[in-house]
Amino acid sequence: MPAPHHVLLLGGHGKVAQLLTPLLLRRGWDVTSVIRSEEQVTAVRALAPHLTTRRDDGDGDNSGEAKVGKLDVLVRSLEAVKEERDARAVLEEVRGVDYVVWSAGAGGKGGSDLTYAIDRDAAIHFIRAAAATPTVTRFLMVSYLGSRRNKPAWWSDEAWAAAEDVNTRVLPHYYRAKLAADEVLYSVSKERASSGFVGINLRPGTLTIEPAGKVELGKTGHSKGKISRESVARVANLLLASEEVKSTWLDLLDGEEEMEEAVARVVREGVNAVEGEDVF
Repeated sequence: MPAPHHVLLLGGHGKVAQLLTPLLLRRGWDVTSVIRSEEQVTAVRALAPHLTTRRDDGDGDNSGEAKVGKLDVLVRSLEAVKEERDARAVLEEVRGVDYVVWSAGAGGKGGSDLTYAIDRDAAIHFIRAAAATPTVTRFLMVSYLGSRRNKPAWWSDEAWAAAEDVNTRVLPHYYRAKLAADEVLYSVSKERASSGFVGINLRPGTLTIEPAGKVELGKTGHSKGKISRESVARVANLLLASEEVKSTWLDLLDGEEEMEEAVARVVREGVNAVEGEDVF
């Protein structure tokens, strides 16, 4: 069994993060959930109870409960992260972190200043701080499907035009902010590859509240489409638990493949949707 991990989950009150938290805890991993206000503490703490599973010690006796990870909650404003040292201070405060998940963001709401402050600046500061922390070996970013500069070879002209419409007309500030952070994560991951640092960029389509289901993961056939938030959380959980995953961009939509099979496939084949981008 792999050793337990300690995950710093940034944006822990978000819908995807709340679905991801119990999955990580069930693995026996510790989670420190970073949220923006005291009013959110109760809801996040409520994610931990009732995690009861059976333990198999390998001797045929699976009686007893498996070890469930510990959930801590940390109230910190990501908007206040103005420099890399601010992000580093959070990492130093939460001792023992080896995995970082970014599931935070203004989501294009609150005006362009807030979008750039969180989705670009704070995200980049945490990426760089995590990469500079020797104990951190994995950073998973939740981005979005259309965050790219160039038309990928596997998209049609129509698909690219649809993505450009969203990026330039509907959510231009969100697009610029997310793309900047995505590119920094990829570049930093390449720089630290020899030390075992892995940067995973999970890029879902339009999020829904539907139950988790089958997925299309890796290089999707279209730039638009829907994906369940629960599916995003489950795929993120599987990617974090994969021993063989490398730094990669993985686009995600509802599809026809079982998610466990999809994750195993993209890891085995080294699928990377960053192809065609300048950083690649």
